[in-house]
Amino acid sequence: MQADDARYLKRKYKGGSLDVHPTEKALVVQYEVEATILGEMGDPMLGERKECQKIIRLKSLNSNTDIASLARKVVEECRLISPSRLPEVEQLLFYLQNRKKSAEKKEKKQIKPRDLTPFEGMELDEEANINSIDDYVELLYEDIPEKIRGATLILHLARNPDNLEELLQNGALFCFSQFHGLITHYKIGVLCMSIIEHELKRYDLWQDELLKKKKVLDFLKRDDDPDNQNLKKEYEKALKKYHGLLTKQEQLLRVALYLLLNLSEDTRTELKMRNKNIVHLLVKTLDRDSEELLVLVVSFLKKLSIFLENKNDMAEIDTVEKLAKLVPCEHEDLLNVTLRLLLNLSFDTGLRSKMVQADLLPKLTSLLGDEAQRQIAMCILYHISMDDRFKSMFAYTDCIPQVMKMLFDCGDERIDAELISFCINLAANKRNAQIMCEGNGLKMLMKRALKHKDPLMMKMIRNISQHDGPSKNLFIDYVGDLAAQIGLKEEEEFVIECLGTLSNLTIPDLDWELVLKEYNLVPYLKDHLKPGSAEDDLILEVVIMIGTVSMDDSCAVMLAKSGIIPALIELLNAQQEDDEFVCQIVYVFYQMVFHQATRDVIIKETQAPAYLIDLMHDKNAEIRKVCDNTLDIIAEYDVEWGKKIQSEKFRWHNSQWLEMVENRQMDEAEPFMYGDDGEPYLQNGDILERSDLFYSADGIIPVDGAISPEFFTDFQNGDLLGPQGFPGVSAKH
Repeated sequence: MQADDARYLKRKYKGGSLDVHPTEKALVVQYEVEATILGEMGDPMLGERKECQKIIRLKSLNSNTDIASLARKVVEECRLISPSRLPEVEQLLFYLQNRKKSAEKKEKKQIKPRDLTPFEGMELDEEANINSIDDYVELLYEDIPEKIRGATLILHLARNPDNLEELLQNGALFCFSQFHGLITHYKIGVLCMSIIEHELKRYDLWQDELLKKKKVLDFLKRDDDPDNQNLKKEYEKALKKYHGLLTKQEQLLRVALYLLLNLSEDTRTELKMRNKNIVHLLVKTLDRDSEELLVLVVSFLKKLSIFLENKNDMAEIDTVEKLAKLVPCEHEDLLNVTLRLLLNLSFDTGLRSKMVQADLLPKLTSLLGDEAQRQIAMCILYHISMDDRFKSMFAYTDCIPQVMKMLFDCGDERIDAELISFCINLAANKRNAQIMCEGNGLKMLMKRALKHKDPLMMKMIRNISQHDGPSKNLFIDYVGDLAAQIGLKEEEEFVIECLGTLSNLTIPDLDWELVLKEYNLVPYLKDHLKPGSAEDDLILEVVIMIGTVSMDDSCAVMLAKSGIIPALIELLNAQQEDDEFVCQIVYVFYQMVFHQATRDVIIKETQAPAYLIDLMHDKNAEIRKVCDNTLDIIAEYDVEWGKKIQSEKFRWHNSQWLEMVENRQMDEAEPFMYGDDGEPYLQNGDILERSDLFYSADGIIPVDGAISPEFFTDFQNGDLLGPQGFPGVSAKH
């Protein structure tokens, strides 16, 4: 049971030794505290003993002090000292009184330099020691007096620049969020940012001055010139001074940035930093060579990068270019945090493009061999592989052989999601797919996918199968293995990928009729065309599969006789709002009308042409294209349907023309509707009743204004046009 469940806490104090403070006028009482937590019923639950120390400061002790009176006062006020120890207290006070006199004489002889006057409540009873820093940190967890004492000791250590390095290594010092409000109240964060900005400007000035001296020295390269020797010495002296200043400045920047990093835990404070251009200051600091400083800067940027505004600020400047210089590097922590920052930035398409331009692709690929950095590097590469324009670039690195080896090294273990997702993206590129199939690549992939029934591995294989060329022909050896998975009761996701892979195999030498018969696939395909018989993804793959095998004449006949065409029409009605379904079903009809037997079935025994006519003007361009091609073939072989199709095309064209005329604004044409006197030409008549305004019988439109579908067709075919493009008009010479 935890202490929060206890009723109250019981403490016992046991007095111990009594001694004088070694350097100050104070008594030191060593005692023991026994704390016991009591439960609801008063029974002891938890117990702890702790050695403690109390310092009794004797500010009033001097050469004229009455030792007996002071001793009684100490015993009365301190309950840790038993009254029986009064003589012992008097003896110790007498010793302190005499020691104080001798100490005052020594102080007169020597004065400490830079003896800083402490603030009220910060008097020290001991000298701060850097070796005791862990003890001072522990005091910060105690009550308020101990907190003040610990903070004071740390402050005295921090006044010595030599201790800053050691203090910075102790991260616990800067993680007390309860101090953040006080630090913010006194605008310490604003001061730190001003200091950082000022120091970065100084850094630029130092570099400019050093560069000027270097240019002068390079211009005068005569070693025998005394002036040149002097300039060389001055340059070396300036360079040495520069490095010294740089070391001190980087220490200051680290402390200031560390403070800001911890203050940024409050998002409101972080927003204020962003408004004061913290991102630009940090990115500018990336030019430094100090690895410790760079770890801090990159960590700060990584923390900031999770917010869109900060990420956008990083995108506006050369952040990626500077980070690319740090990859790879020997400092493992710096490399790791840099990769994590790049991973955050890689969610942005524009920044991914900058990473490729900064030549990070081969650098990240080389890190796939580093087990410590492999996972992060692969995640970044995965994001880059999402862009089609960058997929082909992986073929010019050793990335694909490495990831293929990782796949095969997994053995029977589950493949990491990042690895297989990366491979799926890579396989979508033709050149990458060819590299994957080299040697026994495809064989190994098929073996693992079929053994473990892995849908993601099969998705990768499916992507490989979509590319025309040598890699597609390799799949002939595995058609039977893939077809065998469809009839079995495998997981739906795995079957979907197997169907998708088979659908991609548009290989002329492949005997689809034999495959359908040997594995009895026709009943399976027909049964899974029924709406609701399976998930939509599986039904869609079945439709695509039917479209692929329908390219074979004998397969198309087999499918038509099985009653698949009415099933497709029923599915079309059920999925008419899904463009992908509609497009794929229409494509099946397109494939079937190429064959005489199935064409007759579609035209004479089904209403498929009527559905195609309805879809002829669908809003989806791909659907319209496939419909038009299918209807053109039907119209060519069936006169009756040809007339219906022609009539519908004319009706659609005419309705579009009338709609355009009706919606046309008449503002510009309005003056021409009136005569000089302002009276309308037609008075209250209808323009369509004025046949004399149309061309005569020799013109493009008959006097009665009627246009037949046959006329429309002839006009489209150019049969009505004379030598100059108008009917009934002879060419003039």
